[in-house]
Amino acid sequence: MSPTLVLASTSTYRRELLARLQLPFDVARPDVDETPLPGERAEQTALRLAEAKARAVAPRFPGSLIIGSDQVALLDGEQLGKPGHHAAAVAQLQKMRGRRVVFHTALALLDSRSGIAEVVDVPYEVQLRTYSDQLIERYLRAEQPYDCAGSAKTEGLGVALIEWMRGDDPSALVGLPLMALTTLLQRAGLPPLGVI
Repeated sequence: MSPTLVLASTSTYRRELLARLQLPFDVARPDVDETPLPGERAEQTALRLAEAKARAVAPRFPGSLIIGSDQVALLDGEQLGKPGHHAAAVAQLQKMRGRRVVFHTALALLDSRSGIAEVVDVPYEVQLRTYSDQLIERYLRAEQPYDCAGSAKTEGLGVALIEWMRGDDPSALVGLPLMALTTLLQRAGLPPLGVI
């Protein structure tokens, strides 16, 4: 019998991405402090938090494969998380204007039967346009991406702020790297698609 698949996240973006694979899954809130540790690099933060989220829900789901994911944006050595509110999003977008940001999206697949987790980082580069403060305001009022690292949804109107993007897996930028996930699921013995 196949293990239950669990998404350790309440993110609607991650839930929608995982649903694309047409595999049945449960969702659980991980309740993890997402504060970076002193001196921690962006990819280290993302990797640590992805695994911590999976481990946080593991006691509730014995015999399951648990997916944890986290995303941290990096701008010239500074970590940018979720802005949480309008003023912080304005400040992030002003700081990012005309610059290149690397989004580190980490993925963990924890087998709660063995306690072993595979964790990977899937980076994605984004070059922002030189946009106006007026465009920032219009964009934020229209989309309100206050729960997105870097304050812009590339799958929505945020594309107006972006000059180019570069990376191996566009779903990583949205919050859950599906290409890496299908590889990890195959290693764990699950089919990569629910339709198979």
